[in-house]
Amino acid sequence: MRRNDPDVFDADGHGPPALTRDATRVVSVLGAMVTPERLARIREVVARRTLRVTLLLEDITDPHNTSAVLRSCDAFGVQRVHVVAGKRGFQAARAITKGAHRWLDVIRHDTGADAVRALQAEGFVVLAASMEGTVAPEKLGAMPKVAVVMGNEHRGPSPATRAAVDGTFAIPMRGFSDSLNVSVAAAITLFAATSGHASELSHDERERLVARYLMHSIGDAEAILADAISSEE
Repeated sequence: MRRNDPDVFDADGHGPPALTRDATRVVSVLGAMVTPERLARIREVVARRTLRVTLLLEDITDPHNTSAVLRSCDAFGVQRVHVVAGKRGFQAARAITKGAHRWLDVIRHDTGADAVRALQAEGFVVLAASMEGTVAPEKLGAMPKVAVVMGNEHRGPSPATRAAVDGTFAIPMRGFSDSLNVSVAAAITLFAATSGHASELSHDERERLVARYLMHSIGDAEAILADAISSEE
């Protein structure tokens, strides 16, 4: 996909807004402004979100690939996506993301090594995709906190990123093809890493995410909240 396509956009900074108010109050006020079915759907999605699994994308160049990966993250409940943008930025296409990017937290890092160190400091085991990987995707689901790294479509993760990770993983190949498109590889990996796990989010974490999703869903949410709070004072 060409980067000058009018459907292409910079894919970070579009997620649910940061929460600066009490989550319970936000849900009480804004939850009354959506249908019961919509609120139930938001809660259903939040109940399946995970912070135990995350993804680091480094220098993905094709907006089509970026879009497909973000859509997979949303589909498999992976809330946070870490990104090292290439020289042309971190771009996606609206027709392919189908709005999935709006529900995710996209976190930027300056370099892959910086991102790996930040994830390790949070307790993640960080594994990079590699044709010579030593861990199978089905093993990822048993790890308490795991971050998987997908690198550039042609070069894979950078040497500095490879040097910083804790290990590598690989998707077994049984045919004449010895590699997969990065978006396909990401989908397979995230499915394996998240399978068989209920959401580990605490009640408070779930409420904060419900509140953020409601704020994203309702126009002028901040003004509505401000009016509701001022009327109580």
